[in-house]
Order: sequence, then structure tokens, then C-alpha cells
Amino acid sequence: MTDAAPGDATIQFSMLEAMAESLDVAVLAYDRNDELLFASRNVPNFYAVPAAMMQRGTRLRDFLGAVFDLGVRASTGGEKSRRRVNRDEWIADRVSLHWRERYETVERLSRQRWISVRKRRLANGICMVTLTDVSEQKKKEEQLHLDLERVEVTESILDNLPNPVFVKDRSLSYIAANKAFCAIHGVTPESILGRSVWDVFEPALAEKVEASDRMVLETGKTYTQPEQIVAADGDDFWSITHKFRIGEGSRAILVTYMTDVTDVVVGVGPLAPELAAAFDVRDFNLFEPAQNCFDAFRSVDVQTIAETRPLMAATAPRQTRNMLVVTGDPAREAELVSLLRGQGADACAVRSLAELSAFLSAAREAGLGLDAILVDPPLDPRVARESGIPTLLLDRAWSQSAVDTAIHALLDPAAEPSLPALNEPVHHDLAPSPGEAELAPPAPTVLEWDLMTLPMPPIDRSEIDVLVAEDNDINQFVFSQILEGLGLTYRVAANGEEAVQLWQQMRPRLVLMDVSMPVMNGFDASRAIREREEAGTRTPIIAVTTQALDKDIEGAREAGMDDHIVKPISPDMIEAVWSRFCGAESARAWQ
Repeated sequence: MTDAAPGDATIQFSMLEAMAESLDVAVLAYDRNDELLFASRNVPNFYAVPAAMMQRGTRLRDFLGAVFDLGVRASTGGEKSRRRVNRDEWIADRVSLHWRERYETVERLSRQRWISVRKRRLANGICMVTLTDVSEQKKKEEQLHLDLERVEVTESILDNLPNPVFVKDRSLSYIAANKAFCAIHGVTPESILGRSVWDVFEPALAEKVEASDRMVLETGKTYTQPEQIVAADGDDFWSITHKFRIGEGSRAILVTYMTDVTDVVVGVGPLAPELAAAFDVRDFNLFEPAQNCFDAFRSVDVQTIAETRPLMAATAPRQTRNMLVVTGDPAREAELVSLLRGQGADACAVRSLAELSAFLSAAREAGLGLDAILVDPPLDPRVARESGIPTLLLDRAWSQSAVDTAIHALLDPAAEPSLPALNEPVHHDLAPSPGEAELAPPAPTVLEWDLMTLPMPPIDRSEIDVLVAEDNDINQFVFSQILEGLGLTYRVAANGEEAVQLWQQMRPRLVLMDVSMPVMNGFDASRAIREREEAGTRTPIIAVTTQALDKDIEGAREAGMDDHIVKPISPDMIEAVWSRFCGAESARAWQ
């Protein structure tokens, strides 16, 4: 690029020109004296300077002065400054930038014009400048920025609306939800956006909601329905729900607006004129039951549980009773041990009087105390009586419920005040054995109960309303609180095997069976119950699942269960199941 090699310079300039055209950039080259060496033909597309300013040898200061005189006033920010720009200051500032080793910036030439300027100072002192039009890219960025601002403003408006509002896209996934809507469900927007109604509601309700959503999207007709919702805090939320479509075709969205009329329904607020013309909101029959957002698990106060446990422990049967069964019948042994363990006792068995004597001796040496001994005829109870341990002599004529009542009273005498106290022996009318008349009277702590004098319920009568099979302590507490609130009697099993045993003993009217439990899961426990049921009888078994997964529902059907509910449970859910299966005669869901 010197006068000594004009041929090579021409070739290099031609290459620069071709590069500028192919890359759609303008190229300027200045020597170490800031005099122009080369300017591509498309430079005027960026700076419409006179042709004389494009000639080789033009000083950089003169070129920049011509640009300034055009009134371009290129800047990096496009600020609307009221300060008048000084020509010499502007030129000096630009010249100083040319002497940086590397410099890049985006300059705004006008309201709709931006260029990218890149400068490189080479080792030989030559400065290469490239100019690229980035107007389209900057327009998109500015439009995106404006769109984000509009979105923020829209979200702020929605969040400050007192009534719940949410938006779904064409696929019926949530794409927007305000704070009032999230408060009803007790969730954050992030946890609900992108999900569908099937992820939020139970299948029956989800199907109903989706049907109205699709009707609005397909027809464009507005949908209006009074609804009663149970909010996450357990309070009733009375709403007039409106659904309407915005947009057409693939760009259509569904907007749902819920008018809060709770104050009107409960009689503490005025009725808007537009609602008064369409509804008598004080007519409860207008409101259809909608979603139940109350989460019984989250509503349980841990402090309340801690304070309640001592009271529960004081009123419940003792859970640390050590009981011994004496019977020579293996089947009877299994039945009685299972019954005792089902009532919270620690039980084992011996099968002869010799084993009983050996067991009592070993227990005394080990310091192990026994709370009571159950003797099954025809074994002689005298060895047990002589041990000084409270003894219950069973009778084969007793019904299962009578045996259970006797054991329950033995474990917790306060629960049956009509029964004799442990320190008041009652003599059974056994035939005395030879020489027994000469024996000293039995110790006053020895007890033999003749329960034939107690009122005995029929064997086929259900002992309890509901059997709950649940291994989690907190879930057991929630079940117990709900069932007690509904006035239903119940028992709780900690695993599937215990649930089968309690079902055999108690014959409940309804079984709520958790499908995931230790020892034996809910599916196997349901199969075991179905195998043991007598002809013509059937106990409704309801699967309790964590999620409404197809595999769990299908597994419940195959195991002989009648229906399913999904955690977290609520009083309304349990009451609905009880009414359906144990109220008036109704058809079973899966039969």
C-alpha cells in the first residue's frame, strides 16, 4: 500500500472491496498519520459525506468534520441531551478512539438507524474500521424491551385486582394467574404456570372444567357459572365465574374472571347492579360445588399436634402392655396374638402349662413384667392365678366381639366402667379340682372375668364405621381428626397385614386403604380381604393414592378396590365417599 508497489496496493484494495461487499460492511483504512488509505464504495450508505472526503490522503479530522456537518451527531446512547455539541470536542473525542488498540460500539444515527463500529489498530500503525448496519437487531431488542415493560405493567394490574383472574392458552395450559387466584389455591404462580387442569383438580372435576373451557374456545360464547369453592385456608369462596375467548384460531386464549360474591352470599355486602339483574346470589342452589383447595396436611398446626399428643395418650389405651396368651390351639394362638397386637399390646404365646411355668420363671429372672395373662380353655388357669398376674379366662362360647371387648377393657379399664376393676376379682364358675378347696383364696390382684353377663352384640354386626390403613403418623392424625369431626368410629392400621387382621376382627363398613405401606401394601391387603370375604358380603375398599396415576388406578381395580381418592384428603372427600358407599344404596363405581 505504498507508492513503491502500486500493483500490490491495487490488488489489496480490490480484495478489501470484495470483502466489504460480500459481508455487507463498510471498510475504512487509515495510516499511522491518520490519513485515509482506503474507503469502500458503500461508506456513503452509512455516512453521506462528499466524494472528496473519500479520496486517499484525506485526513481523519476532515472526514469526521464532514460527518459532523451532516448533522448526524452519532452517539452511543441516543440520549436526548439539551446541551449543544461542540464540533471540535466531538472530533477530538472520535480521533482519540481511533488510537485505541481495540474499540467497539453501537452508535445511533437516527431514531430508526443503528450501526456497529469496530476499530483495530494494527502493529504497523494502520487503523482498520468496519461499519455494520444493526438497525433490525436493535429494533427487535427495543421491541422486546417494550413488550417486557408492557407485560410487567399488565401483571401488576392483574395482581392488584381483588378478584381471581387466570389465562389459558389454546392447549388449556395456564399461562397467567394473578395473586388472588393463587391465594385461593395456596400456590405460587410458578407452581401452576405451564400445568393443566388435570394436574390441579381431581379427574371428575377436571373433565367438567375442561369441557366448558373447550366450549368457549371453539364457539367463542361466554360461559358463566356460580360456583362454591373451598379455598386453601378452608374458608368458602362464593364466585360468579366468567370464561371468554380473546383472539381467533391458533392465537386464541381463554380468560377466566371470578367475581367474588362471598360477602353478598353471607349477607354482609351489597350486590352489584349487573349481578342483581342476572342472579339471586342468595339462592345457594345456584352455586355448583367446584374445586376443593383445602390441604388438610398443610392446615395441621405442628404446635397443636404437640399439645394434643399428651391428651391423646391419656385417653387412648396404653400402648406398652405386655400380654401373654396360653393356648394349645395354634389357630387360636394366631387369632388372639393378632387381636392383642391390633389393640397396641406387645403379645406372645405359650402352648402348655409347663411352658407357662418356664416362661414366668425366665421373665422374673430377666425383670420382665407382664400386665395380664389370657388363658384359653381347656387349659387350667391355676398356674397363672398363682403368679399374681391379672388373668382373663376366655370362654369358647364368646363371640369375637365379646373377646375384643374383654381385651379392650383389660388393656384400658377406664374405657369400660361397667366392668370390674382389676383389683376386684370375679370368680369364674369353674369346677374345682381335687384339693382346691384346701388352697388359700387367690391373690386379690388375680382376675377372672365372666363376660357372659355383658351385653353381647351380634357377631355379624360391624364393630366400627371406618378402617384406615395408613403408615404415616401425620396422615393418621389427619384421618382421625376428619373422622372424629364426621362422627364416625374408626380404627387405624399401620400396614397392610395389620389392616387385614383388623378387618377380620372388626368387620368395618368402609376401608380407606393407602396403596403404599410397609410389610404388605394396599393392593395385596385388598386381595387378602376379598379372598376372606364370605359369599354375599362385600366391604367397600377405597384406594388412597398420592397421585392419580393410571398404574395406581389400574392396580386398585385389579386388587378389587371399589374407588380411589387422592391425597391430600379433606372432610368433604371422606364425607362424599361415606355417603356414596355406606349411605343410601348405590351402584359401585367399578362393578
